[in-house]
Amino acid sequence: MQALSTPASSNAASAMPPLVEFTPQAAAKVAELIVEEGNPALKLRLYVTGGGCSGFSYGFAFDDQVAEDDAITVTAGVALVIDAMSQQYLLGARVDFEDGLEGSRFVIHNPNAQSTCGCGSSFSV
Repeated sequence: MQALSTPASSNAASAMPPLVEFTPQAAAKVAELIVEEGNPALKLRLYVTGGGCSGFSYGFAFDDQVAEDDAITVTAGVALVIDAMSQQYLLGARVDFEDGLEGSRFVIHNPNAQSTCGCGSSFSV
């Protein structure tokens, strides 16, 4: 399964390499959650905000809108959307879903993060 990343206004023929890797495990979990929400138009939005114990925090939200400058990565028919401001902090990151002893959660492996907090939802660059 291949990921595709494009600005919202371009077409697949001019596809660029993916901004982030959106793993099949993460896409499958998002697909389950979209079914539960009952709105097939939803996409998972990943964003970065200031704050958290390490300076920046990751956030996730469902969204049925895509802005012109959003980056979109599609895996197994599920879209991950990243706003223009967050893209610089997430370049080369991998979004995965883990189901383990510590519970189920989305995990971001970010090569741009110089340090992260213990919970994994906050980082510094």
